[in-house]
Amino acid sequence: SATGDYGAASATGYQGAASATGDYGAASATGNYGAAMAAGYEGRVSGAQGNALFLVERNDNYEIINVWAGIAGQDGIKENTFYTLKGGKPVEVE
Repeated sequence: SATGDYGAASATGYQGAASATGDYGAASATGNYGAAMAAGYEGRVSGAQGNALFLVERNDNYEIINVWAGIAGQDGIKENTFYTLKGGKPVEVE
């Protein structure tokens, strides 16, 4: 878990979970059956095939305006690619 701004958390083991709660944080789940969640302002997530991804979108006042959940490798979400939430939709981070 990463709680500070610009923090990074990764879960590499079986059924691991990574969370980034600070602003601009990143979370990745690269093991099997894991999950990654970013809840801070402009947070981002990435996961290996089959891992769960969770994103929170906040406005400039840090209020929650959208949430999203998906699975890496399904519904157009690429595995091992970072995403952030913009307008309620996951967008690749370059």
